[in-house]
Amino acid sequence: MSLSVFAAFWAVSILFVITPGADWAYAISAGLKHRVVLPAVAGLLSGHLLATLIVTAGVGTLVARHPLALSALTVAGAGYLLWLGANLLARPAAPHADEGQASDSWARWAFKGLCVSGLNPKVFLLFLALLPLFTDTAAPWPVPLQMIALGLVHTISCGVVYLLVGFGSQVVLRARPAAARWVCRLSGLIMIVIALVLLIGQWRV
Repeated sequence: MSLSVFAAFWAVSILFVITPGADWAYAISAGLKHRVVLPAVAGLLSGHLLATLIVTAGVGTLVARHPLALSALTVAGAGYLLWLGANLLARPAAPHADEGQASDSWARWAFKGLCVSGLNPKVFLLFLALLPLFTDTAAPWPVPLQMIALGLVHTISCGVVYLLVGFGSQVVLRARPAAARWVCRLSGLIMIVIALVLLIGQWRV
């Protein structure tokens, strides 16, 4: 795979990563607990790696060989993004940290992070819709290996962003709640733009 393919995938992937969602809310919750950001983010990243492996195991390749199935998944993903983006624009409330969690166990925070990201439909929609688009059956790398490499690019981006979100959450939410609302509005707009781009791409096929 060429660097241009990695760069193109990263450009699309990072838009999803910087969009607040369940992962952001969990990283913020961990950030307000101070000492559990690292295990919480490690759990979130484990969920993304798990999703990558599930898609690589056969689902992604199967979808890549059936253009109609890929188109259906892309339209479904675009519809989900439109709905989520519209809700963020209409109700731009910042995520609230869970102050009621009493345990600071690193293992517990890591496991919950795995569940939050591993069960997040946005993660699977991203991988199912995008990973096959950036693979090439004629490339020297096998398709599953290409998907794993792209999944790692996405996971690294997630790690950087979620650590920033986690460690910066106390300042954003407690000192400047209005800024958090603007972040939500911007994220909603970005999601809508991505959805429209995906839909336009399908109409041109």
